[in-house]
Amino acid sequence: MKALVPLVIIAVAALIVVVVKVTEPDVEAGPARVHAPLVSVIEVQPRELRFSVKTQGTVAPRTESDLIPQVSGEVIWVSPKLVSGGFFEAADPLLRIDPSDQQVELEAARAVVARTRSEFARAKTEIERQRSLAVQGVASQSRIDDAENAFQVTEAELREQTAKLARAERDLDRTEIRAPYQGRVRSKKVDVGQFVSRGVPIATLYATDYAEVRLPLPDRDLFYLDIPFNLSGERVASDGDPTETQLGPEVQLRAEFAGEPRTWIGRIVRTEGEIDAKSRMVHLVARVEDPYGRSGTTNSAPLAVGLFVDAEIQGRRVENVFVLPRAALRTDVGSDLVYLVDAGDRLRFKNVDVLRANRDDVIIGGGLRSGDRVCVSPLAAAVDGMAVRIVKEPEDAGRLAQQQQSTEDAGGFDSAMAQRPK
Repeated sequence: MKALVPLVIIAVAALIVVVVKVTEPDVEAGPARVHAPLVSVIEVQPRELRFSVKTQGTVAPRTESDLIPQVSGEVIWVSPKLVSGGFFEAADPLLRIDPSDQQVELEAARAVVARTRSEFARAKTEIERQRSLAVQGVASQSRIDDAENAFQVTEAELREQTAKLARAERDLDRTEIRAPYQGRVRSKKVDVGQFVSRGVPIATLYATDYAEVRLPLPDRDLFYLDIPFNLSGERVASDGDPTETQLGPEVQLRAEFAGEPRTWIGRIVRTEGEIDAKSRMVHLVARVEDPYGRSGTTNSAPLAVGLFVDAEIQGRRVENVFVLPRAALRTDVGSDLVYLVDAGDRLRFKNVDVLRANRDDVIIGGGLRSGDRVCVSPLAAAVDGMAVRIVKEPEDAGRLAQQQQSTEDAGGFDSAMAQRPK
């Protein structure tokens, strides 16, 4: 009886197979359906644009110097402008030293010059008399030689004393110290009643007619700027103005001052003659005229010395370039290329000439034509010639978003590319 159990099980299983086979529905064979990926495209057109380069720097005065007296003495007057932060104009008197000693020295020098002139006049008369007697044959040669020697000695003495008189006059004039240029006082180390010594600094000044900002740039960024390599800020001759200053491109300086964003306009005036050995940077120097608004021609806030500013330098113009979203550039395949969609809705790989790649966009200089349809959707596995579907309907946009999310999860986004000129 036990031996029949396996046979019964096999028989039942066979019966079930037969029943399933008899009752199964008929399946019609057909071609496999392949869904082409959805992509978003943009139709590109050439355009003209101007490059710009961003950098940063600190405002510095174009000239800073120590105010040093050239004579010693007691300070008897200090200008109200000679205070920390005080403004002054060129040639303004800033400080006076007691001139008594210099006046005495000047009078003494005048007296010595007067006496020397008298001796010179006497020696001159004597040499002329001896020469006249020599013509008549009644003067000895020794007397003529003595007269000549006396004349030359008094002439030399007169020149020496005249020079000392000029120096005494200058020393008296130097008891009043005047501003060497239009500027501002950084610090002051003197006051009324203090004795100052010749050659010892008494204040620090800096010029305010214009300010300068030293701007570091990677040397590759010079590609985007129209700057002569020999730009030095020197005055050059021109048809209209023989002292016109050679200027470079415009630069916008931005900073927050007094709680508000401010903007100042300057010009690049020179490039420094070397590349920094440590940072490998090239330094440009921007100039801003009248940074403190002293001339009344500007209502902007003062561009104070020491202020840290963001700078945007106006670059050169380029024509017939294409601006694409950053996602349109494919760099993970070993070269710079974009995906075009042809008239048959098939993907085509196209190598392009990248002029500049930024965070949000990329500038193409060659490789594209007007009207080309560029794919801007990420694709995990793209093949040249593969069929695609272009997003047209709202429901297509929803499917494209899901497709992009899947691509992101699969790590299909392109890697970022550093900016570089071609």
